[in-house]
Amino acid sequence: MSITIEDVAKAAGVSRQTVSRVINGKPGVKPAVREKIETAIAELGYVPNLAARRMGGARSFLIMAINDRERTIENWAAGHGNDWVDQMLYGGMLACEARGYHMLFELIDTETGKAVEQVRRVLTSLQPDGIILTQPHSENPELAALLRERGRPFARIALPDANSDALCVHFDDAGAARAAVDHLTGLGHRKIAFLAGDRSYEASLVRREGYGDAMKDAGLEPLIAEGGYSFDKAGAIARDWLENGGPTAVIAENDEMAFALLHVASKLGVEVPEQLSLISFEDTPGARFAVPPLTAIRQPTAAMIARACELLMDAAEGQPANGDHCLPFDLIVRETTGPAPR
Repeated sequence: MSITIEDVAKAAGVSRQTVSRVINGKPGVKPAVREKIETAIAELGYVPNLAARRMGGARSFLIMAINDRERTIENWAAGHGNDWVDQMLYGGMLACEARGYHMLFELIDTETGKAVEQVRRVLTSLQPDGIILTQPHSENPELAALLRERGRPFARIALPDANSDALCVHFDDAGAARAAVDHLTGLGHRKIAFLAGDRSYEASLVRREGYGDAMKDAGLEPLIAEGGYSFDKAGAIARDWLENGGPTAVIAENDEMAFALLHVASKLGVEVPEQLSLISFEDTPGARFAVPPLTAIRQPTAAMIARACELLMDAAEGQPANGDHCLPFDLIVRETTGPAPR
């Protein structure tokens, strides 16, 4: 027999309307009464019916996060996994669950026309209360225009746009790149290269700027190569550098490219960190298990998505959805950075 909201109300000794207020996260219920209702829900094993909840108001209780379709599928198909997606789901699903919402995840093409059409279909069929735009979708003005036209709150996982009051959640990419340079110059390195990702991602451009500014401040010459977040491309660049008297230290913009550097260095007999120091962005689980373990910038992916979900759920409940929310990063020093070779 299925448990109903009436069963919960009877067990808690309150009205059906009071139970509904608690389920839907609405104010006006005394803490002691709320606790009694939540206890009854737990003891009876009551699961609110999402369809019924949607009929009771304008909210769908769904938050949608979208990601780069091509790159995500490419990583999955190659068996590389995708820690960014794992962290998105970890942060977002738990934040939504805590407030009775559900998080959905969609892969959307980066080509503007396709992206707009795919998101339009999602809005029509699922009517999410809010949308999380990750890069490069967060840089698509037509997607933003569509969401504004539909009156749908959205959060950009990106730096704020001076021409927009859109809700933005991010971390200090430029500051993280500067911290990496400062760590390496503090170890005596003068030839520090930056293995960049993809210039279609705003974060990549911002990190390059942070790196370039830090190198300039240290009186050093920047060296930037674009590896496209790819193991194979990064490996080719690494081989060229290491076979031709290249840098003594490299900052790689993701762990996969850093692993390529470690792989090539091992094949060429270049010792890490005695002859080559290496710092990576991301800090996926593999960074800790690499040989040697990677020094890395730990970007707060789960925390950023959780914050975006929280803000979009607030918006669904009538609060403004805007502002710039910058979360802290960490530089985790492990075993791939050491003093510059003499």
